[in-house]
Amino acid sequence: MGDKKVWLVTGASRGLGVDIAKAALAAGHAVVATGRSTEKVSSAMGEHDALLAVKLDVTDPADAEAAVVAAVDRFGRIDVLVNNAGNFNAGFFEELSPEEFRAQIETTFFGPVNVTRAALPVMRAQRSGQLVTISSTAGIEGGMFLTAYAASKFAVEGWMESLAVEVAPFGIRTMLVEPGFFRTELLTPESTKYAASSIEDYADRTEQTVTAWKSMNGQQSGDPAKLADALIQLAAQDEPPLRFPGGADAVTTFENRAKLLQAQAEANRELSSNLDHDDA
Repeated sequence: MGDKKVWLVTGASRGLGVDIAKAALAAGHAVVATGRSTEKVSSAMGEHDALLAVKLDVTDPADAEAAVVAAVDRFGRIDVLVNNAGNFNAGFFEELSPEEFRAQIETTFFGPVNVTRAALPVMRAQRSGQLVTISSTAGIEGGMFLTAYAASKFAVEGWMESLAVEVAPFGIRTMLVEPGFFRTELLTPESTKYAASSIEDYADRTEQTVTAWKSMNGQQSGDPAKLADALIQLAAQDEPPLRFPGGADAVTTFENRAKLLQAQAEANRELSSNLDHDDA
């Protein structure tokens, strides 16, 4: 294959997934672009000799297995898996139903788990591959209205960081990508569901937050096409970073979290450091 690689991109019917798939094609790679509707994927991506559109609902393990089989049947291998598909169930924890909370985890945590589980045997047999998982700054720092979403992204962070050590001996590398605010379609009605306001104590903040987030849609500073190009560059490296902050706001989030953890370590250093058994 030389420098040409086979990319499998989830959530490639709209938003960042389309930009990543198009950037990979433009760089001369082969792309398996997936989504819940192959018609929508094909419409978003157009036609290309090195493109294969495949149906994939990431919450369905059977779909994940079938997509991997289709990729290998067409191109013979999978070099880069981009776990990108996602949605956003926003709201205060008490107002998110158990079903809404679980649905978030199913898509943005177990979705990548399902697809990675299907692809790993192929990469392990190749003794090479890259697992790129789109996380979020919400996987570094939680916040109001983000309880379900941040929970799924924190889970992604811990899972992928641990998996990195397990698969490194097989020549498989991992990269977590934590974008800040990019002008994708995440905040559109198709991707974002707001919990119904049901508790008076939260009513004012719910109204203010929903209004602010809706007004932000289409105004985010980040350019998803530039992020996609950056990922193509990073994936070409022999040792891609374990984490990549996407955007200047993401860099600030990383820096603030590092400072906060350091401050918390120092705040009770003596008490924390004297908890061993006396006979230790």
